[in-house]
Amino acid sequence: MFTTIKSASLAGIKALPVEVEVDVSRGLPNFVVVGLADNAIKESKERIRSAIKNCGFKFKPRRITINLAPADLKKEGTALDLPAALGIIADELPELKRSALLSDYLFCGELSLDGRIKEIRGALPIALAARESGCKGIFLPRENAVEAAAVSEIEIVAVSDLLETLAIIQEKIPRPQPPDTPATANKKLVGDFLDFADVRGQAQAKRALEIAAAGNHNLLFVGPPGSGKTMLAKRLPSILPELTFEESLETTIIHSVAGLIRPGQGLIRERPFRQPHHTISDVALIGGGAQPRPGEVTLAHNGILFLDEFPEFRRSALEVLRQPLESRDITIARAQAQAVFPADFVLITAMNPCPCGHYGDPIHECICSATQIQRYRQKISGPLLDRIDLHIEVPAVATKELINPENGKTEESSKAIRGRVVAARKIQLERLQNHTRRHNSALSDKDLKKFCPLDRECRDLLQTAMDRLGLSARAYSRILKVARTIADLKAAENIGNADIAEAIQFRSLDRRLIF
Repeated sequence: MFTTIKSASLAGIKALPVEVEVDVSRGLPNFVVVGLADNAIKESKERIRSAIKNCGFKFKPRRITINLAPADLKKEGTALDLPAALGIIADELPELKRSALLSDYLFCGELSLDGRIKEIRGALPIALAARESGCKGIFLPRENAVEAAAVSEIEIVAVSDLLETLAIIQEKIPRPQPPDTPATANKKLVGDFLDFADVRGQAQAKRALEIAAAGNHNLLFVGPPGSGKTMLAKRLPSILPELTFEESLETTIIHSVAGLIRPGQGLIRERPFRQPHHTISDVALIGGGAQPRPGEVTLAHNGILFLDEFPEFRRSALEVLRQPLESRDITIARAQAQAVFPADFVLITAMNPCPCGHYGDPIHECICSATQIQRYRQKISGPLLDRIDLHIEVPAVATKELINPENGKTEESSKAIRGRVVAARKIQLERLQNHTRRHNSALSDKDLKKFCPLDRECRDLLQTAMDRLGLSARAYSRILKVARTIADLKAAENIGNADIAEAIQFRSLDRRLIF
């Protein structure tokens, strides 16, 4: 008997429809899977055989051929276990094949040896693929149901084992109630984050983070050990705007494909904060593999990528950041597959001024030689540094300020800073309402001419700074973008002289400490 069941397979961060064609016929007993299946799918033969037997069905000695169409698409993962098993059982239960549910719904799920259906990667993109292919609904593991419920206009049927799935298809038991939409699930309030009120001093660093959050600008911290660089970076999520529904859906898809969604978890409502260790490989950072998968730059999409101990990362790993910092996406090309992953994130980096960390410190003496300092700084290339908008020196905080704040003053809270950031972002959204990217760091050269007009005084100041600091054309455009964000924080229509001066200040550190 020949049976066709709809399913899907992941390709990058998308899921593509797959038809699982099962043919059970007389002949020498054999079980073969064709259609460019990976090892996980080829090993499914033993899982399917055991699951069918342990659910009380006879696995007759037949010639079984499973074709995964289209045959020229590489299939991966374990989501095709369930439809393959249903196709084989349909040979023993002819009424199963006549069910409208079997033909109108998409099926996916990994089988255990006792027939239980286990969670899979990429349930959300698979549900989107089901809707786009015209399916009425999708059968999938119970653990993935809340995640898939974010997709509207299709029915989500959550099942826990093979016998329950068969009973629902044969209409012996009612379909379970669909899970609640996860639109407001997993959402943190501002008070749940680390707060800027806990940070003593470092007014300039806080100001830089506020500008970075308002305009989605990249930032570099340079300072001695213990000055608070990591402490400051970890508080950036507390002042970023909330994810929109579209951003939340996009972020959840990426994490679902990477297998980072917990069972029963719905949409991700917090901006990602990724902090990879400096021993990370190039592929883990940028993404890749025989079947391309997202790396840290994609997992940080719509959020923050924090690289602590910046010069300790491999030079090759750092250099791969140059392209996604410009284009906000990354193309992974392999012999068998190609994928484009989004990579629109805020890059926050932190480093010491020298190997011992005390170069330029008025209290602690630096023990590094000139050669050691030069070698340490050269680990970061000029082209990469040029793509970082804000360069901030973070000095050590005086003990007196830590123990006895001046006049008992309290630090500004994240809630107050976030209010200004949200207001500035709103201005950018209105200005860039016809653009795909709606923040100042993504302004094109054409946009800079339109939205960043300068009077004569501002142009003279910028030209003088460019000549004296020896900045590049890229640095020129990035100074304009930062100045535009500074003006937006003040709700100013035009960029002023003070805005240009402050933006230039954030570009002068690279000449004093890095080169």
